[in-house]
Amino acid sequence: MADRGNFGSRLGIVLATAGSAVGLGNVWRFPYMTGQNGGAAFILIYLVCILLLGIPGMVSEFIVGRHSQTNAARAYASFTKGKAWGLVGILGIITSTIILGFYAVVAGWCLHYLGASAIGQLKGDASYVQHYFQTFSGDAVKPAALGVAFILITHFIIIRGVRNGIERASKLLMPILFILLLIIVIASCSLPGASRGIEFLLKPDFTKVTPKVLLEALGQAFFSLSLGTACLCTYASYFTKHTRLLHSATQIALIDFLIALMSGLMIFPAAFSVGVQPDSGPSLIFITLPSVFQQAFSFMPALGYVISIMFYALLVFAALTSTISMHEIGTAFFHEELHIKRSKAAWVLTIVCSVIAVFCSLSVGNADIQVLGRSLMDFCDFLTAQVMLPAGAMLTSILVGWFASKAIVREEFTNWETSNSKSYFNIYLFCVRYIVPVCILLILMHQFGVI
Repeated sequence: MADRGNFGSRLGIVLATAGSAVGLGNVWRFPYMTGQNGGAAFILIYLVCILLLGIPGMVSEFIVGRHSQTNAARAYASFTKGKAWGLVGILGIITSTIILGFYAVVAGWCLHYLGASAIGQLKGDASYVQHYFQTFSGDAVKPAALGVAFILITHFIIIRGVRNGIERASKLLMPILFILLLIIVIASCSLPGASRGIEFLLKPDFTKVTPKVLLEALGQAFFSLSLGTACLCTYASYFTKHTRLLHSATQIALIDFLIALMSGLMIFPAAFSVGVQPDSGPSLIFITLPSVFQQAFSFMPALGYVISIMFYALLVFAALTSTISMHEIGTAFFHEELHIKRSKAAWVLTIVCSVIAVFCSLSVGNADIQVLGRSLMDFCDFLTAQVMLPAGAMLTSILVGWFASKAIVREEFTNWETSNSKSYFNIYLFCVRYIVPVCILLILMHQFGVI
């Protein structure tokens, strides 16, 4: 096979792969999940879940991808010489394509809100902001156009290749994202009454821990690390033989956790300072927070204006690091399986995802575009998050834990016995054989109301 390219540095590997995990799930979903599930206790449980589920799951996809050095479909098929396993890779490619389609719509909303905050359109009370969002999201043209625009931005990064596109963009976007987040955290924690929000986030109250909280933390750990999308497998196919898989997975998981924790420190202190509980669910960033920032920084409107712009810029950058990884999965597949140029392969995926994005956008508030009683956008979210992602991750753990050659898995895990991770191999194998499948099964049962 022709040279596929690879990441040029260890920093590039960590930032690019961390960028695939760090997205709106960290900056948006994690804070409101924390708010709904008891604060600090939820965060501690979430951290344990990352260690037990996230890192072993990441390493498993890394092993499949690096060993095979090809796109996800072919990687899974060749890993055990069983063509049927290639369906796991295809499942991941389809999943990531659907996710990119509807995720781009939300990313387009963030892009619009960045512009709206810059020109002062988000000034007003909570009812005004709510009406503003409903009017915008229900529009037939603008949200769809912005979703397609976001896919095109992603497209023009992807066609530049692994090093000049993905790695270079990640090295720029991730530091900017971190700096913006740090500035907003400092500003938020400096507000009067912010200490109550910090205490809620950092002081655990284990009396609030219930089986539901445990399962919600488990699910958040699973989804925030992009397990089951074939993203980690695809990125690992660009790893060099010197990349230490366990070490890289641990660094990525810790970055993901740090960004999520900082997102809580960005939102909770500001919300508590104006008496708002940040547990309002998915509407948090588009309805609740604009008025929160206005109230919290009312003593200095110019600062509130700047913070609002920085916040939505942060969301745009976080979304972009994720859409880059999701686009690459399908691009690599079409490039290698259809034997076409990378730029043409990228256009195939861009067009498919743009069509999905347009119909998902049109389905918001439109009763005529529904599937099984849900808007197309909600249905895509449900199908991928509650069915396809868990299935992909479950099958990966079964493949690596039970069907793959133990010798090959050990070689990849230990870098051919050259890394100090070899002392952790038996722990890893136990986790991937037993703990990961059981955790995913519990997530599935919880999502479908069985437990």
